[in-house]
Amino acid sequence: MDRRSDDLSRLHDAFRALRDALSAEIVGQSALIDRLLIALLADGHLLVEGAPGLAKTSAIRALASRLEADFARVQFTPDLLPADLTGTEVWRPQEGRFEFQPGPIFHPILLADEINRAPAKVQSALLEAMGERQVTVGRATYALPPLFLVMATQNPIEQEGTFPLPEAQLDRFLMYVRIGYPQAAAETEILRLARERARQATQQVAAAVERMPMDDVFAARNAVLDLHLAPAVERYLIELVLASRDAARYDATLARRIAWGASPRGSIALERCARAHAWLAGRDFVTPDDVRAVAPDVLRHRILPSYEATAEGWDGERLVVELLQRVPLP
Repeated sequence: MDRRSDDLSRLHDAFRALRDALSAEIVGQSALIDRLLIALLADGHLLVEGAPGLAKTSAIRALASRLEADFARVQFTPDLLPADLTGTEVWRPQEGRFEFQPGPIFHPILLADEINRAPAKVQSALLEAMGERQVTVGRATYALPPLFLVMATQNPIEQEGTFPLPEAQLDRFLMYVRIGYPQAAAETEILRLARERARQATQQVAAAVERMPMDDVFAARNAVLDLHLAPAVERYLIELVLASRDAARYDATLARRIAWGASPRGSIALERCARAHAWLAGRDFVTPDDVRAVAPDVLRHRILPSYEATAEGWDGERLVVELLQRVPLP
């Protein structure tokens, strides 16, 4: 028992050091860093929406640099082909056979930059891999790495030449995170860091970064699943999801504003993220506050407003906030 406690304490310390290191490098985006760590612990994928220059690429690259995992970035464009992502079979005339050349999707950490700029076939290839953890090319099926984390980004500014993700495909993402501009104090720190990095680049200084072993990530995932989830908290979590499907029990007007509620995948994601949130906070039990903290990011893309609600300016996030106000705490 003491050995298990020591192992859990070591894992907590490792993830606390990882979060501190990321926070020191990525200033002003603490919410994004927390969501990245939650996705890592909950074995899910992130969709991040934010204006250019908000360190989305830097954040996922910094995370990969501190894990024993390779990183790949794919810039999604309208002329991208599925094979550019998954890989293709190359003919070897000397050997008289085809040889499969893996694409960037086989990296454990993948950044899908501006996913809504790629056509539907490319989006489907990525989302299928995210859901099934495998890629099929021709008649052969190839398994993806045990650690497989995708962070896809969307640019909310430019919508011309984009291919919005269908709502059913959005459900494949564990969380849909929206990030904004940093505060003034954070912006000052960003300038200082930029000057520091410029000096290091000039002096060609390469700092050694200690990387977390993959075994620690998998051990932490198991620890997250071992957290105590009281029946009352579980009922509250389920009731939030059920209320998105039948809000009339709480508010008839709100019910008319919801076209579709969250699927069972939403319940699974909400539980996994609440557990990860509690574990990162250093607790061995889940509270309703953990559920409420992650609910907007987990459910905003899973609850669809009706046409009338959209015309009135409602979106998924506002509907989640209303549900959180109406469903009573345990």
